[in-house]
Amino acid sequence: MDLGLSEEQELLKNSAREFLEKECPEDHVRAMEEDEKGYSPDLWKKMADLGWQGLMIPENNGGAGFSFLDLCVLVEETGRALLPGPFIPNQIAASIILAAGNDDQKAKYLPKLADGSAIFTYAFTEPSGRWDAEGVQMAATAAGSDIVINGTKLFVPDANVADYIITAVQLPGGGLGAAVVSRSAVEVNVLKTIASDKQAEVIYKDVKVAAADVMPISAEAGRIIRNQATALECAYLVGLAQKDFEISVNYAKERVQFGRPIGSFQAIQHKAADMVTDVDGMRFIMYKAAWATSENEASADMDVAMAKAWCSDASRRVVAHGQQIHGGIGFTKDYVIQLFFRRQKRAELFWGDADFHRERVAQMLDI
Repeated sequence: MDLGLSEEQELLKNSAREFLEKECPEDHVRAMEEDEKGYSPDLWKKMADLGWQGLMIPENNGGAGFSFLDLCVLVEETGRALLPGPFIPNQIAASIILAAGNDDQKAKYLPKLADGSAIFTYAFTEPSGRWDAEGVQMAATAAGSDIVINGTKLFVPDANVADYIITAVQLPGGGLGAAVVSRSAVEVNVLKTIASDKQAEVIYKDVKVAAADVMPISAEAGRIIRNQATALECAYLVGLAQKDFEISVNYAKERVQFGRPIGSFQAIQHKAADMVTDVDGMRFIMYKAAWATSENEASADMDVAMAKAWCSDASRRVVAHGQQIHGGIGFTKDYVIQLFFRRQKRAELFWGDADFHRERVAQMLDI
């Protein structure tokens, strides 16, 4: 296992950083907090033109045919830029269709996803807030060969702008399934969140879904989807934490107190050292999990659970140190660092926090 980036991955990383520094500056991130949609259709099209939307979708389905590991390289850069909008939900939707969809479903939906002409998201969590399969209690009822869905999903990312919501349900014959639901068929209520993103409550009232739009999720497909979705959140957190560290160190070099930069004080140096240790550890364990997931290694479940447990806790420590280095100004909305602090919490919780994944590790170790 070589965790160094290939030449192609380095090019992807550098070009993504250059593009996002130009197209997604701090002003854009702030503007999207107040925007009704929460994303820029113009930027979305530019990303699609670069092939980002379909990065890991096979070429015969309109994508670029890159690996999941390549996608994690890109998502790390989106975390660094705090890219607003449904990019990660779109990729998780692609993961679901690739892992559980049949050939007809892939041919129908993946080209739309790859070229950016349609926005996809997923609806998994319910009022229990659980991220395991047992948390999916929404039961679909049979209507001939079709199904009917009633119930509520919570914390659905970017449901307000999605064309399709891939909804996790319990199928009539038993087992977990994913139903492709049009946004026009449901009620979407945007929630107020600490990250000022567009998470939503989605209410299903007698929503009928054709059999052709229902995907049974096998245990293996569920494993792949969960690992990919969780690893993507880890990659986002790595980029976020890296940029938070850089901003904090630059501030410590420039902020003068008692006639000298505060970075010369040992207390600040200790915080910076703790931050870089956490960020480097996050990057290593994330790429190990991303590689294992991309290669479908037997260790992927354990690697991903360990990565999410570490990245969730470590990123929280990093953004907390960043706030403390900045002092009072760090808590004002006028300054950039609070953007990272607030968005860290969303990614920390999505697909399970550190406690959830430590419990998974314990179960896999049978302790």
